Amino acid sequence: MKNRFILFSCILFLGWSIVSCCQTQQHTCDAKEATNVVLQDYGAEPTVLDIDAYTMANDNFITALWTGTQLQVTLMSIPVGGEIGLEQHPDNDQFLRIEDGQGKVMMGDTEESLTFTQMVKADFAIFIPAGKWHNLINIGDRPLKLYSVYAPAEHPHGAVYKTFEEAEAAEHHH
Repeated sequence: MKNRFILFSCILFLGWSIVSCCQTQQHTCDAKEATNVVLQDYGAEPTVLDIDAYTMANDNFITALWTGTQLQVTLMSIPVGGEIGLEQHPDNDQFLRIEDGQGKVMMGDTEESLTFTQMVKADFAIFIPAGKWHNLINIGDRPLKLYSVYAPAEHPHGAVYKTFEEAEAAEHHH
């Protein structure tokens, strides 16, 4: 009976060691992939990438990652206390995915009446219907990392805006 217990304990420990080793190797592999991130606009070519690694590597307010003829993906990094800025897209829906940080999203039918308010954090998705006024404010203690999907594209191919102010200035030019 004692030998069976020792054998069972050894098998259990060996299994745990293998799982732990595989998890460590996976994290190493993920970290290695993250170091190979090249922030550029890959559209409109067939592309496959680790969206989480790209989102986390982006330190710009907005970076266009993929711009096709009917769809665009942008990466965003909103500084502590910063915001997307109150905006409305009359003709296109928008999808936001929070990868890291905490925020407060507000939406409504007019600029003055943002009747929908929700706290968001990592792994939350935000669906913004066309025509809704909306804003997302970083209420956390680190940059809010997210990606956005527009259909059709909202920003020019290759757009990179380091700050909210740069994005605002570019918006007034197109």
